[in-house]
Amino acid sequence: MLSATEKELIVQIWEKMLPVAEDIGSEALLRMFTTFPKTKTYFAHLDISPSSEHLRSHGKKIVQALAEGAKNISTLTTTLAPLSRFHAYQLRIHPTNFRLLNHCLLVTLACNMGENFTAVAHAAVDKFLSAFSAVLSEKFR
Repeated sequence: MLSATEKELIVQIWEKMLPVAEDIGSEALLRMFTTFPKTKTYFAHLDISPSSEHLRSHGKKIVQALAEGAKNISTLTTTLAPLSRFHAYQLRIHPTNFRLLNHCLLVTLACNMGENFTAVAHAAVDKFLSAFSAVLSEKFR
């Protein structure tokens, strides 16, 4: 799956994103809602307009979860088990939506990291997001 170098790079990237978690997360979510409008269905009870508190708060939670997953990449299944159960059984998020968000996160990182988002970084983050999504999707029925 991921080499030791890629794992280290992923940890570094998400640690750099933590201070701007609200910005990165909300931008990725807004990008997803704009590009894939059906994903708004899960957020009908929240104000998901640009710069809204709900959007920024949820975006921050996403980036924090990704950073936590990056730190515990060797035990990703165990680390994300509560989140997986929550998204599958309570929120009933269809796994396709995780892949859509992954794409939007990649674009957001590329826009915000500029030249630091190299092809190697892109490939590593893409692999990580795929693994992260696979774990979140495990409990979905």
